[in-house]
Order: sequence, then C-alpha cells, then structure tokens
Amino acid sequence: MATVILVRHGRTTANATGLLAGRTSGVSLDQIGCEQAALTADRLAAVPVVGVVSSPLERCRQTAELILARQAGTPYAPVDIDITECDYGQWQGRMLSDLETEDLWPVVQTQPSAVVFPGGESMAAMQARSVAAIRRHDAAFEAEHGPGAVWVAVSHGDIIKSILADALGMHLDLFQRINVGPASVSIVRYGADRPSVYATNTDAGDLSWLSNGIHSGDAPVGGGAGQNAP
Repeated sequence: MATVILVRHGRTTANATGLLAGRTSGVSLDQIGCEQAALTADRLAAVPVVGVVSSPLERCRQTAELILARQAGTPYAPVDIDITECDYGQWQGRMLSDLETEDLWPVVQTQPSAVVFPGGESMAAMQARSVAAIRRHDAAFEAEHGPGAVWVAVSHGDIIKSILADALGMHLDLFQRINVGPASVSIVRYGADRPSVYATNTDAGDLSWLSNGIHSGDAPVGGGAGQNAP
C-alpha cells in the first residue's frame, strides 16, 4: 500500500489560550503555529508527495498550503470533511480549565469509547469516519501512483491519535496514551497483513528516506537494518 504522513495543524490562537475550538470557523494559526507549519513543510520538501488531503478547517488548510508551497510538483490537494475535527457539541468554544470540572471529563480520559459529547458526536464515530477516510485515500493513491506513493493528511490532534491507535492495534480507550503535538509528523503504511507505524509525533529529523518509498515485506526479526541500509 501507499504511505501516509499524518500532520497535525500548527498551533492556533485557541491552542495558545486553552480554548476548545472544535469546528469553530475562523480559528487560524498564530505566529508560532505558522513557524511550526513552515518547519514541517521544509521537512516534507525532500519527499515528493502525490497528494495533500486536508481537513476543511482553516488551521489545517493553512498548514496544507505551506506544505504544498514547498513541493516541487503539484500534488492533488482535496479537502475531506471526514478528517475534520471531532464534533464536540456543547463543549465547543469552552475553556479546557472549565471542562475539567465536567462529569464527562474523566470518562474522556479513561474510557473514550463510551464518550458521546453533549449535542455532538461520539469518539467512536470520530475514529470510525477518520480511519475509513484515511484508508480510502490510501487505496486510491496506491491505485493511481503505485505502492511507493507517499501522501499527506493534515488533520487534528484527536483525529490523528485515533488513526494511530487503530494502526497500532490499540483499543480506543488507550488512545490518550498517544501524544500528537502541533505540526507534528507521524507515518503509517497500510500493508496487506497489517499497518506499520514508522513514526509518531516527530517535529524534527530528516524525511528524505521516504523519497525512495518504504520497502514492503514481513517485519524483520530483531528490527532489521532500517530504511537507509545500502
């Protein structure tokens, strides 16, 4: 299968103040977020990606535009609502410090599979739609560009955490063990037998090894020699 690079949007004005923005419109990257996204775009410039799929929210589109601007070619760049932010319902627009006093807060922390946000969506539904979207795009990119294709999905923290949990074979109730920082890069390849996770939550490091594609095959016993081996 192809290889997907999961990129969280850069820091926003809401992130900086502790506000749960959710799907609120007009929430954009702050100066630090722009710098974070630009650094990620620089890292990805060494990788000829065939597509950059973005959540429709402004902060993701801004991040995607910076990535696209650093690509030598012109990757396919659709917007997909299925990788948009979780619908937090009545929690949207409130401060995290206030939400910590809600009865639902500890359930979000320890049993997210049971969470349905008041007036919003369940975390299980959030994971189901986002994983299905990533796998759908991945199959389409492979069908068009071959198994060596590399593409980018620009999305949100909880969305990417839920995708990584699925790829790692973790129950959704364990996904809070995963951290996904602003403008971070995580890498997943969906193989015929199982997904392989090559990176999570990275904000530095050379990614040029991805330009040659990831070699498929069985997992090497002992860990193998790595992708840069001659």
